[in-house]
Amino acid sequence: MNQIEQLQTILNHAKRIVFFTGAGVSTDSGIPDFRSTDGLYNMEYDYPPEEIISHSFFLENPKEFYRFYKNKMIYEDAQPSMTHEFIAKCEAKGISLGVITQNIDGLHTEAGSKHVVELHGSVLRNNCMKCGKFHPVSSVTSAESIPICECGGIIKPDVVLYEEALNNKDLEDAVHMIMNADVMIVLGTSLTVYPAAGLIRYFQGSHLVIINKSTTRYDQNADLCINASLKDVLSQIKI
Repeated sequence: MNQIEQLQTILNHAKRIVFFTGAGVSTDSGIPDFRSTDGLYNMEYDYPPEEIISHSFFLENPKEFYRFYKNKMIYEDAQPSMTHEFIAKCEAKGISLGVITQNIDGLHTEAGSKHVVELHGSVLRNNCMKCGKFHPVSSVTSAESIPICECGGIIKPDVVLYEEALNNKDLEDAVHMIMNADVMIVLGTSLTVYPAAGLIRYFQGSHLVIINKSTTRYDQNADLCINASLKDVLSQIKI
């Protein structure tokens, strides 16, 4: 039995799948992977990307933060990939509990997934730091420089920056979903970003599946590990 057949067999018997996704799920949507060869971490900028998208940098230099953020973090024209649609279809069929994602692009929801835990937030949600008013992403993209609320406060994306903690409720929801799943499928992530990657340790189900182009530190723990593009793999699977 080859790897595709093994995956098909696991899915045929799955009743409570939980998906865990990373940047590789959205690369087919035209959103670059942070750590790929041509990703954001290898682009030249005035500061290292990991410094720019930190909490302290945002507070100290919001103008430079937004110059980078609007150019490199927001992709308003991106459409859900086949992988996003596959995940949504599994939920619609009643065999998935939902998806936990490290992505901030909102494409899982756009694809039709109802139960989505966005560990690192979403570029689609923005709030005034002064009055708390919600602002759509257009409030950020349309601003010439720093987006400002009607009250005069700076608008901040609902995105978890470096130096910021993950939302406790999101973590609790993610752990609950993982602990109640019989199959966990990890898609398009190198599993190097913590504490998100550490959530896999809560899985107690029957089959851990990892599908990613490169190897991960959790491969040895997986029942099935496929190093290939998501599109090539999932296009061969029937749900």
